[in-house]
Amino acid sequence: MDLFLLLVAIVWGSSYLAAKTLTDTVGVTVILSLRFLITTAALALIWLFWNRRRSGRREIVVGVILGLTQAAVLILETHGIAGTSATNAGLIISLVIVFTPFTESVAFRVRVPRAVFAAGVIAVTGVCLLVSGDGFATPTLGDMLVLAAAFVRAIHVTAVSALTRGRGYRALNLTLIQSAVCAVIYTSADYPGVLRAVKSFDAGEWMGVLYLGLACSVFAFLIQTWAIQQTSASRVSLLMGTEPIWAVLIGVTIGRETLALPGIAGAALIIAGTYLGLRAETRHREASRPANSG
Repeated sequence: MDLFLLLVAIVWGSSYLAAKTLTDTVGVTVILSLRFLITTAALALIWLFWNRRRSGRREIVVGVILGLTQAAVLILETHGIAGTSATNAGLIISLVIVFTPFTESVAFRVRVPRAVFAAGVIAVTGVCLLVSGDGFATPTLGDMLVLAAAFVRAIHVTAVSALTRGRGYRALNLTLIQSAVCAVIYTSADYPGVLRAVKSFDAGEWMGVLYLGLACSVFAFLIQTWAIQQTSASRVSLLMGTEPIWAVLIGVTIGRETLALPGIAGAALIIAGTYLGLRAETRHREASRPANSG
């Protein structure tokens, strides 16, 4: 099971390079449209042959809301990837692990542990070093868009928890609805561009889109859901937290991107900060569980 979770982390880590490669030849909304049309079709088939439980009105409304926030995350993230390196994008987006406890503290009115705050300072310092290049410089627009995507993703994750906790909604149904919402939004944004891409894509570009839609979305979702049912969410989160490490390794080796010394130091601080923040939040949650349940 741990091996499958690490495989998901590797797949997600590689998604930044795959998206970066596609943005060199086609528009962001076209990539996202094709990705989610494929994802929606695959999830619909899984629903048809495996689940077939219809969603109620409230579940549909929640799914649409979450689809809108997810669409916002991905449009910011993919536009950001187009304007920065895959390595930078994979590291900066990992700050969602640090941002989420703060958005949850606002939504659920709970205290943020000091260790999480300290981890956030470490990670943000790492981002400053990462985007500095050979010396301190203004971050690129791409870097800032990915940072915004990380913050919006933290809001999205918090919304998922707030809107679905104790409701008995099916994860597959909600994911299918979210995927369909994203597909409609992105396709409507550039329908002519999508048609042109379908007619002109070569085998390599179709492989990239299929990889994003099937491996990075459908496969990752199914494995993550299965793993949470088999073990603790904390263990799943820790293993999935290796994603930025794989993003760096794949960006540097396969993508042949480079990191200067400040960038290497920044990458190390981001990884350390996100890992420490995740561990601190997990310990705080486990320590408070008996009191909440009593």
